[in-house]
Amino acid sequence: MLAKVKSATILGIDAYAVEVEVHLEHAQPSTTIVGLPDAAVKESKERVHAAIKNTGYYVTQQRAVVNLAPANLKKEGVAFDLPMALAILAASGQMKPDALDGFMVVGELALDGAVRPVAGCLPIALMARESGNTRLMVPRENANEAAVVEGVEVYPVDSLPHAAAMLGGRQILQRHVFDVQSLFASTNEYDIDFSEVKGQEHAKRGLVLAAAGGHNAIMIGPPGSGKTMLARRLPSILPKQTIDDALQTTKIYSVAGLLPSSQPLMTVRPFRSPHHTTSYAGMVGGGTTPRPGEISLAHNGVLFLDELPEFDRRTLESLRQPIEDGAITVSRVQGTVTYPCNMMLIAAMNPCPCGYYTDPRRQCNCSPMQIHRYLSRISGPLLDRIDIHINVPAVAFRDLQDTRTGATSAQIRDAVERARQIQRERFKRTKISANAQMSTRQVKQHCILDRACSALLSQAMDAMSLSARAYTRILKVARTAADLEGSDAIRPQHITEAVQYRSLDSGMPNA
Repeated sequence: MLAKVKSATILGIDAYAVEVEVHLEHAQPSTTIVGLPDAAVKESKERVHAAIKNTGYYVTQQRAVVNLAPANLKKEGVAFDLPMALAILAASGQMKPDALDGFMVVGELALDGAVRPVAGCLPIALMARESGNTRLMVPRENANEAAVVEGVEVYPVDSLPHAAAMLGGRQILQRHVFDVQSLFASTNEYDIDFSEVKGQEHAKRGLVLAAAGGHNAIMIGPPGSGKTMLARRLPSILPKQTIDDALQTTKIYSVAGLLPSSQPLMTVRPFRSPHHTTSYAGMVGGGTTPRPGEISLAHNGVLFLDELPEFDRRTLESLRQPIEDGAITVSRVQGTVTYPCNMMLIAAMNPCPCGYYTDPRRQCNCSPMQIHRYLSRISGPLLDRIDIHINVPAVAFRDLQDTRTGATSAQIRDAVERARQIQRERFKRTKISANAQMSTRQVKQHCILDRACSALLSQAMDAMSLSARAYTRILKVARTAADLEGSDAIRPQHITEAVQYRSLDSGMPNA
């Protein structure tokens, strides 16, 4: 007898529909799974048989052939346990085969028949809606995650008998409903605030420029000057995520298995801070079974690399192409997957090996050659992709004692959002949305300088021996400074401010 049930598999961050077909025939009892299953899928027959037997159903003494169609699509993970078990029950006459019609089913089975959560329920729900399979049966722990997708009916189950009873009509189908709008409105705030940072007005302004124009930035300063504290507060001044942005971010965390059941939607922008010992695969993604790396987990948020020169050179160089393209393609023998990584890169480093080259209160013991060798660990092509260089000096005692509070993250974010709206309007007929993404042609079109600005920039380039790449970066940052003021034209003060954020172009940080 033949029974079929729809399910899904994950490749990259996208889900693909799979039809689980079970055929039973009178022959030596055995179970064969075909259709490019991986090791976890092949092992599912043992879990399925134990779950069927331990929940009061009988294991048919027939030969079972389980086909996962389409056969040319690799099947990975444990999400096929529950659909396989239900199809076997239907094929063996223990439930009606037509009871499975119209449902898409995913779930891992324990040996006692309990249904365990699986990774990737959000992309599965999105795929189900797009393909017209609007009735989705998932483990109870995944119910909130799947229910954030509008237009899909989600039915949570706890065990194999529970799923069979609901499909067979012996229990009422209980649809799970989740209020996405209420969650989004109540949890998209941050626990930390920019007003908590004492002093460092120059560094704060640099990060505001970075947020307003989507610019990558690097902070240079001695230990304890507040670089990490500043970086951690950057997401709080970025424009609030839309629900579409939140779904994109959540898809990545869902596929990676990093989405907690209590947080079905990533309502705030992610902040990833990998340690400098992170491997190449850990940064860009990969592995035998490809998984998203740190740059993809930072999608729509911030990737913070502290102690930048301490990272492996190959790992740092791997960031160059993803920063440009906003996506990373991982190729393996089994296939190729592409992960999005449209994020802001924020880096931090000491000015020298001992850390005190720019600190007037501490003596630096590093020679010029040691400082040069330390800074040269960051390649020119990578530095070329960083628009803003921020000097972060040690915090003065009077700033620490100052009881006045600066602008809050909410106030700064309002200004950032106004600047971003100007940029969205400027680039509405293009594929970009922020000044940092401008091409050379767009820089010429939108960064027109009058005579005073041209003279000022020419003088700065001669005095600082700036390169052509620095010229373009200065124009982009100046355009952002003008947008923050609501100015249509770039003015001399915008050029002056942008030039101040090119301290590493001279090869040594400013002392």
